[in-house]
Amino acid sequence: MDAILSWIQEAYHYIMTHRLVNAEWINHHGGLYLIAFIIFAETGLFIGFFLPGDALLFITGMILASTVQPFAEPVMNLLLWLGIIMGAAVLGNMVGYWFGKKTGPVLFEKKDTWLFKRKHMEQAREFYEKRGGTAIIVARFLPIVRTFAPIVAGVVKMDNKKFTMYNIIGAVLWIGSLVSVGFVVGKKAEPYLHYIIIGIVLITTVPIIYKMFIKKDKKPVHSQP
Repeated sequence: MDAILSWIQEAYHYIMTHRLVNAEWINHHGGLYLIAFIIFAETGLFIGFFLPGDALLFITGMILASTVQPFAEPVMNLLLWLGIIMGAAVLGNMVGYWFGKKTGPVLFEKKDTWLFKRKHMEQAREFYEKRGGTAIIVARFLPIVRTFAPIVAGVVKMDNKKFTMYNIIGAVLWIGSLVSVGFVVGKKAEPYLHYIIIGIVLITTVPIIYKMFIKKDKKPVHSQP
């Protein structure tokens, strides 16, 4: 549990200080194209595990709520960018899957570097073993795990059609929910953005942390005959 608390503290510090959760900074440095690329990198390149995907998707919705280009109607822009960012997420997972399939089990023997931590692969494998194919969907909502889950699916050679189905469903649910919520609340949420982001992290990670690290330690009570 100490390791989990330490990770949450580090994530909190990162979120509170990094410019990637600043809507104005994003607009001046590539805008939604930057966000689409970051979503691709976080879900397709193992070096992107540190990127704040959940926060960026929420901010994307806020930006789209007041965007009138290329369409005058913000809802049309919402649908357009949902499609673009979902496509980036699906493509990212496919790249991760392909990479895992090509590298195979040797990836679990790779030594740690400042960019690669083997413990992240082990966590993703454990998560995959517990949930099977649905891990690809659920992992979308989990920082770090979402980066390595498709790689693990490739390593164990999960059926390509099945992976593609879970990949698309996960992308639609993850991006559709967070971007839509950000779009609905719009600029009204800007003063409370940091608190909302922390809430998103807790809501999406605490139930999984409980099942993975706490519940498994509890021994089942057998009734006496």
